[in-house]
Amino acid sequence: MLLPLAFVATLTAFIFSLLLYLKALLAPTSTLAPGGNSGNPIYDFFLGRELNPRIRSFDFKYFCELRPGLIGWVLINLALLMKEAELRGSPSLAMWLVNGFQLLYVGDALWQEEAVLTTMDITHDGFGFMLAFGDLAWVPFTYSLQAQFLLYHPQPLGLPMASVICLINAFGFYIFRGANSQKNTFRKNPSDPRVADLETIPTATGRQLLVSGWWGMVRHPNYLGDLIMALAWSLPCGEWLGWGHIRVRGRDGVVTAGYPVWVWNGERGCTPVEGVVREPGPDSGCGWGRCRRQPSAASTLSWSLASLRLSADAVSH
Repeated sequence: MLLPLAFVATLTAFIFSLLLYLKALLAPTSTLAPGGNSGNPIYDFFLGRELNPRIRSFDFKYFCELRPGLIGWVLINLALLMKEAELRGSPSLAMWLVNGFQLLYVGDALWQEEAVLTTMDITHDGFGFMLAFGDLAWVPFTYSLQAQFLLYHPQPLGLPMASVICLINAFGFYIFRGANSQKNTFRKNPSDPRVADLETIPTATGRQLLVSGWWGMVRHPNYLGDLIMALAWSLPCGEWLGWGHIRVRGRDGVVTAGYPVWVWNGERGCTPVEGVVREPGPDSGCGWGRCRRQPSAASTLSWSLASLRLSADAVSH
């Protein structure tokens, strides 16, 4: 049902990226992205040659970073909810949960939009096909896969299970928002009383890396909260404790992962504050000795899920 729209969105992203690349050929060197100025046109087209392409005061990357993809995601979810009501008389509880959880996530992102100004996408990466495709096509059409799955494969969900799923999502959101708020406050003003007493370590780039508070518990607490919420979004589709988290059902071929469980640690290294070094290691300048002693978000979640699964199996036997 959404495939034609996804194709048009992908084509739009490609044409948009091509125009941005052509514009960047005329841009001054000072506006180019560090990683998108290699001289290889295909590579530069993909990563983005210009850091923040603008027409007058309108910043294309800042505008596209959240608004089209996230708002499109919510609109697709809402359309699927209305379609289910048309087909079955009323939306299922599972569909309501998925829509509610993801609306909360999107609303929080848009409310905290200024925080995106300190992310690596804005400060380091160019605006090319990679980001344009992600913003305009990937986010709205893959992050809505749970709702797409539930439209074709409705799942029975009782109130007790729904309550547990709500608690899981609330727990993930609490970690996600707390960690991100602490990080953003520190980035804006390290002398802020709320973060002034937090322990930090210096990096080779001259910046400070948070290693206490939320950031002393796990290497990427914001990712941990994100992963827990992603799990809660997929549980209404019939999967418990993450086993078989990605599955394909029937001729529709709908993958229920929806919001993918990205393991960002391998890409971003241990750089939740400075956001520059991509490859972790002893000489990476990101406090590697301290960083490697903290468990990653993915390993923490995997260990927790395994413990829960073993406990559930023990009870059932």
